[in-house]
Amino acid sequence: MEYRRMGKSGLQLSVLSFGSWVTFARQTDDHTNERLMTQAYEAGVNFFDNAEVYSAGLSEEMMGRVLKKLNWDRSSYVLSSKAYFGWKGEDKKPNQHGLSRKHLMEACHEALERLQVEYLDLYYCHRPDANVPMEEVVRTMNTLIQQGKVFYWGTSEWTAAEIMEAHMIAKDLGLEGPAVEQPEYNLFNRRKLEVDYAPIFRNVGMGTTIWSPLASGILTGKYNDGIPEGSRMSLEGYEWLKDRAVVEDKINRIKALGDFANELGVSLPTLSIAWCISNPNVTTAILGATKVDQLTENLKALEVLPLMTEEVKQKIDDIMGTKPVVIRN
Repeated sequence: MEYRRMGKSGLQLSVLSFGSWVTFARQTDDHTNERLMTQAYEAGVNFFDNAEVYSAGLSEEMMGRVLKKLNWDRSSYVLSSKAYFGWKGEDKKPNQHGLSRKHLMEACHEALERLQVEYLDLYYCHRPDANVPMEEVVRTMNTLIQQGKVFYWGTSEWTAAEIMEAHMIAKDLGLEGPAVEQPEYNLFNRRKLEVDYAPIFRNVGMGTTIWSPLASGILTGKYNDGIPEGSRMSLEGYEWLKDRAVVEDKINRIKALGDFANELGVSLPTLSIAWCISNPNVTTAILGATKVDQLTENLKALEVLPLMTEEVKQKIDDIMGTKPVVIRN
């Protein structure tokens, strides 16, 4: 396993990590979850990602039960959660979501209880909240750090301007700004990480924990001939993925990328993940898997990483046609 420093922090994350967004949403069997987490941990994965909204809090509970049973040395792994959406679904009251001090403090306490741990290594503001002053967010996240409940705080799907505003306010107050951002990044979604965040990487320094490196499974090639029964896109609540991703042009490009992967002697998923982590501004790519063989295959991306030469990456750009165009004045 390769480990990378999270931005300018001293924290080191495995370049491949394990997330529970869809994994635990489809998996109610603690035994299977235990096998997957154990497999990841034994492969060198040290970062496990979660959030209050995943399966309405049940994902944190399941991961907490597994962690308690496995009883790994707490200092040997990094654990995260996120707050914004709340976990009570449509029944949530006004202060049970968002980034107010009340919700962030209460959500953190609930996450600690569900995960059965004393602290979170990473705690994210899962989305920006225009209804809460940025100073309140910055102060609250620093309060959690000062209380020892959180070690580093971060953002997820914030704009570059919002992240920089948080840093400026934190600097004025003598507090810590966000150390990490969790954006979507894959061969279909590149602009934010490659263009928008470039000044932050250059001037401030920031770690990234990437979600959906396989574009919600599209980059595995399993949707090339339709939507398989039981796949993520066939699940209730994931209909939006069909409209966003399954279009003829994308499928044709994925098929061409699959042919190129075959030429290289690797699988399409491992090529796509290896491409993602070949970006030096990627700290870790979060893997989601519901089967042991699926996780085994995705972890092989580390073996493919050395193949990511500039020539190979240029060929991938030519096939996909998704490299952001930067217009300079």
